[in-house]
Amino acid sequence: MLIADKAYAYDPTRNGLRRRGIAHTIPERSDQVARRAARGNLGGRPPSFDKEIYRQRNVVERCFNRFKQWRDLATRYAKRAALYRSSLLLIAALIWLR
Repeated sequence: MLIADKAYAYDPTRNGLRRRGIAHTIPERSDQVARRAARGNLGGRPPSFDKEIYRQRNVVERCFNRFKQWRDLATRYAKRAALYRSSLLLIAALIWLR
């Protein structure tokens, strides 16, 4: 399940996710709502949106903000994938232990 903000609420993005079979929850932008309303019956139905799932997005955002506090992880000093992953796991364990 992809949970994204309104910046990703474009038709090509939604179509690409549907083509790949990826479920998504993206709120509709106000200009999209107005455009659909102006078309009347031809505007179609609004895309599915689950408010309860979207509320869980803040947990992921807060997690990323905690990771950004670690300079070496945020600036990607470790150029090798294995070293970057190991530092990510170590930092995640330290955050979890707090």
